[in-house]
Amino acid sequence: MATMKKAPRNRAALQTLKAALAAGTPGPAYIFHGEESYLREYYLGELRKVLIPPGAETFNFHALEGKDLTVQGLAEMAEAMPMMTERTLIVVTDYDLFKLGEDQREKLMALLEDLPPYCCLVFVYDTLAYKPNKTMKKLCKALADHVETVEFPAAESSDLLPWISRRFKALGKEIDRQTAEYLVFLCGGLMTGLVPEIEKIAAYTKGEAVTRREVDAVADPVLSAEVFRLSDAVLQGNYDQAASILGDLLKMQTEPILILAALGSQLRRIWTARLALDSGRDRYWLMELWGMKSDYPAKLLLSAARRTTGVWCAQAVRHCQELDRRMKSERGIDGPGELKLLLVRLAAERS
Repeated sequence: MATMKKAPRNRAALQTLKAALAAGTPGPAYIFHGEESYLREYYLGELRKVLIPPGAETFNFHALEGKDLTVQGLAEMAEAMPMMTERTLIVVTDYDLFKLGEDQREKLMALLEDLPPYCCLVFVYDTLAYKPNKTMKKLCKALADHVETVEFPAAESSDLLPWISRRFKALGKEIDRQTAEYLVFLCGGLMTGLVPEIEKIAAYTKGEAVTRREVDAVADPVLSAEVFRLSDAVLQGNYDQAASILGDLLKMQTEPILILAALGSQLRRIWTARLALDSGRDRYWLMELWGMKSDYPAKLLLSAARRTTGVWCAQAVRHCQELDRRMKSERGIDGPGELKLLLVRLAAERS
C-alpha cells in the first residue's frame, strides 16, 4: 500500500506576517490562501487595523473581486495616492494569477516590480484554490521576488485545543482536553466551522463545565464523523443503526456519491489501522500516514480495527470501489438503494 504522507506545513511566512504587523510595517504584497478562512480573515482584519485608521476607509481601502478584473484597472487603483494616512490597502479576492493571458501576465509582473511604496496589495484565494503553475517561470519568479505567500492551513492540535478552551472561557464555560478533542472529531478541525458550534454549545450548557453530552445535544456533525459512526455500527454488527445513520444522511440530502466516497475513505483508514495492528505499528504511524493533527482519530481507528480482519477490510474497500465506478458510469442508478445494498453486503460478510 502506498504511503500517503503529507508535506510539512511551512509556517515561516505566517510568522513573518505576524512580526510585520506587530512592528506596524506590513510588506508591499501578499497572497493569502489555505483552508482555514477564520485565520485568513483575522489577519486581513489585522492588516486593515494597522494600515487604515478608522474613518479613512473610503479612499484608502479597496475590496475587489477577481472576476472580470483587469491588471490595468488594478494598477490604476494601486497608483491612487492615500488620503489622511500613509498607505492604501487593496484586497483582491479570487483572482487566478495563473489563468491570466500572456499580455495580462506581463502587465502584472510590471506592476509587482514597481508597486507604489504606499500601497499594500493582497490577493486572497477564497473559493478558488491556489495552484501555482511552475511552467510560468517568469510569473513565479516575480511572485517569489515581490509577493509574500502566506498559507493558512488547519491548525495543529497543539494550537487548536487551547484556542477552543479560550473560546469557551470567553463565554463563561470550561472544557477539558478530551471533550475538546471529541468536538474536533465531531465538527471538524477548522476554526471557521468550530466558532458557531462553540457558541451553540456554550449557550446550551447550563453549568460551567461542557461535557460530551452537551456537545452531542446541539453540535452538527461533519460528514466524516457521521460516516465513522456508520462504519462503526457495521463493525459492531448493528445493521439497524447503520441503516438509520445512512437514512439520516440521505434525509439531509447528502449526495449518495459523497457518502460513498467518505465511507470508502473511512474503510481504507480502518484497513491501514488493521495492518498497523498486524505489523506491530502504533497510532503515531497512522498519524504520519494520514496526516492527522492529533492522536484522537488514530486511537478511534485502532479501536475499530480490532473488531475486524484485514481480509474483510480489503473486501469492503473493493466493494466501495466497484460501486463508485458503477455510480459514475451507469445512468439512472439508484444511489440510495445501492448504498443500502452495500451496507447489507458489508454486514453479511462481517458476520
